[in-house]
Amino acid sequence: MKALKNTILGIVGFAALYSCSTNNQENKDEKATIVEVYSPTENNNKGFNLSGEVTAKQTATISTRTMGYIRKIYVKPGDKVAEGQLLVAISSDDVLAKKAQVQAMIQEAEAAVKNAQRDYERFKILREQNSVSDKELENVALQNTSMKAKSQMAHQQMNEVNAMLAYTSIRAPFSGVVTQKMADEGSMANPGMPILALEQHGELQVSATIPENYIQYVRVGDTAQIELNSQDIAITGKIVELSPSAYRTGGQYSMKLAINSKDKTNIRPGMYASIFIPNNTKERTSSRIMIEESSIVHRDQLTGVYIVDEENQAILRWIRLGKKSGNRVEVLSGIRPNERIVLKAERKLYNGKKVATSK
Repeated sequence: MKALKNTILGIVGFAALYSCSTNNQENKDEKATIVEVYSPTENNNKGFNLSGEVTAKQTATISTRTMGYIRKIYVKPGDKVAEGQLLVAISSDDVLAKKAQVQAMIQEAEAAVKNAQRDYERFKILREQNSVSDKELENVALQNTSMKAKSQMAHQQMNEVNAMLAYTSIRAPFSGVVTQKMADEGSMANPGMPILALEQHGELQVSATIPENYIQYVRVGDTAQIELNSQDIAITGKIVELSPSAYRTGGQYSMKLAINSKDKTNIRPGMYASIFIPNNTKERTSSRIMIEESSIVHRDQLTGVYIVDEENQAILRWIRLGKKSGNRVEVLSGIRPNERIVLKAERKLYNGKKVATSK
């Protein structure tokens, strides 16, 4: 009996202690956390999205058509060069030796031409005097013609040597900036081997590909919205080039968009771009819910946001994200347009936490 009495007293004491603890917790949570909320935006624009890349309007891979050691590279990546500026010098001793041989051939051929021409003039006079036959004059004329042909051949060989010699002194095909250096001085240069990469300075464009199911909605001259996520830049571009064929490209049509010069600040070739091309077709109506990136909560591999329900409680809602656009992110599922999303909170939130919205 005594043991039963002690047990009852213990249960009553525990219940009282639990009640006090619960009251203390409720008192502690009575003060609501101040939060700043916003409603997601809904984009009802009609169109479709593509991925692209910023490229230079004109690019060139610098190489040579002759074999030889790279004697000197006069530039490095980042250097600005002018059209015709000397970039690379290739060892040209063998070409110079060949040039000397051809020069000797030209001198020999020109001497033979002079001699054949004098013989022909002399035989013409002798034929008028009937001192030689027609056959002898004809042979001398053919010899004169042959010597002239050999002289022309020697001069063409000199043109070939000069062309080869030009490839030992590689010059910039246009004004631009050196972007890559793929070989070093002392390396053996082979025909077609890339040595430098050159891009036209300041002239930028955005290159992209369009799937075949969208190509019917795109025309040259159409405008597009371009966003560079790495720089948080949004600009407008115009389609200036559109491939008419997707042969051997897997149904992808290449496209290039021009951007205004005033928008090129801080934009560099190689940056990835998000492209939105609007159109007026009902088939491509796109409604997107966008939220602020700073309001997203990451838990391991899950992403979510805190919303404020009708009872002013913070509720963690798991969501599925889509494409990023500047400092906003598309929500594919988990959020409705009329919900209140927590942007900032003065203290850490958890499910069921009482909150009050800032004014």
